[in-house]
Amino acid sequence: MTLLYDLIYLLAAALLGIPYAIVRRIRRGPGSLALAERLGKPPSRPVSAHCVWIHGVSLGEINATRTIVADLHRRSPDTTIVISSTTATGLARAREIYPKLVVFRFPLDFSLILHRALNHIRPSIIVLMELEVWPNLVEVARRQDVPVIIANGRVTSERSMKYFGLPVVRTLTRRMFRQIRWVAAQDETYADRFRKLGVPADRVEVCGSVKYDTAEVAERVDGQEVLADAMTINLHRPLLTCGSTGPGEEAILLDAYARLRGRHPDLQLAFVPRKPERFDEVAELVASRGFACLRRSGKPPIVPPGVPEPRAVFLGDTMGELRKFYGLASIVFVGRSLVPMGGSDVMEAAGLGKPLLVGPDMGNFAEAAGLLATAGASICVRDAEEFAEAADRLLRDTAARQKMGDAARATIVSQRGATERTVNAILRLGQIG
Repeated sequence: MTLLYDLIYLLAAALLGIPYAIVRRIRRGPGSLALAERLGKPPSRPVSAHCVWIHGVSLGEINATRTIVADLHRRSPDTTIVISSTTATGLARAREIYPKLVVFRFPLDFSLILHRALNHIRPSIIVLMELEVWPNLVEVARRQDVPVIIANGRVTSERSMKYFGLPVVRTLTRRMFRQIRWVAAQDETYADRFRKLGVPADRVEVCGSVKYDTAEVAERVDGQEVLADAMTINLHRPLLTCGSTGPGEEAILLDAYARLRGRHPDLQLAFVPRKPERFDEVAELVASRGFACLRRSGKPPIVPPGVPEPRAVFLGDTMGELRKFYGLASIVFVGRSLVPMGGSDVMEAAGLGKPLLVGPDMGNFAEAAGLLATAGASICVRDAEEFAEAADRLLRDTAARQKMGDAARATIVSQRGATERTVNAILRLGQIG
């Protein structure tokens, strides 16, 4: 099977991978590919009897590892933990939160490369976050008797299930998933999907989401006042923070803001787009609507021509500060939900006790969104008009905002425990005493 996977990868590399690598090298420089790590030679890890290799594809998955890593350190302090990621944003975040751990780019999923990587890392167990499963990794790990598990598991869309169900893909997929030693599914819907993909039923357990554990329950976020001072956000005026926004949403939100300003002239607005590559685009959009765009990065503000004393809109164009913007907010909108992108993580803002507005497309976070809606902690809005009406009601009613925020925080607390169940399995299956 590894030969078949390798042949498929070689064909894909010839058609897509090599041209992409050349363009990337030209744009980002020779160090951007991390070739040694991609070819199965990460930095050497500390010598220890046991090693847990945790892998997440990008920023969200890496953030979700925090409580797992902390609990592993607490319960087995002599065990080495190494972290890998597929994307530049994931690697940057891992290096930020784990400065003392070995962090590296995930190797290419060729059998020889994976043999080399496993021989170099010598893991006791491999923990894949959510659905980051690679066939040769699973196959090579099985041959070396290294258990592979999925933590915080989710299969988010029916489209993924249809793809995995294609005739040729289904055969390969079922073989790969049959070899997964254990899955910690976020909810029963995801658990059922993993069973349909081929994971034996007795290896799938509904554990909840570790993001409930990583969502810090607090009244404020360290550094939020410093951020407010640096950006001239007025702490005595209401702030609407729109976090993890996607293409097309900022225009809708600016329309809603235009409606709200007539009723709430002191209302402030902040955007924190999900993708860094969109920062400049959003800044230009804000200016085109007649607002001055003040940027957290320190880049020069963009001021619309011909508008005397334009109102400021704040742009969070740095990484890792979304929670600070949430901490300052009177109301939080969680993005990628007014447009068909599956939504974003609602748990961080909920843990801070913020009243939440979301769009109708929360498919990637359906369980959490449903729990918060049932608890009365969030309001679903479909367009600029509904957004403005919901925000207007909340801005006029301090007690209603407090009630929603309390319900959001209580919902997070009630769902905790996935980390402990996951770490129990890591220690047991990895035979880590």
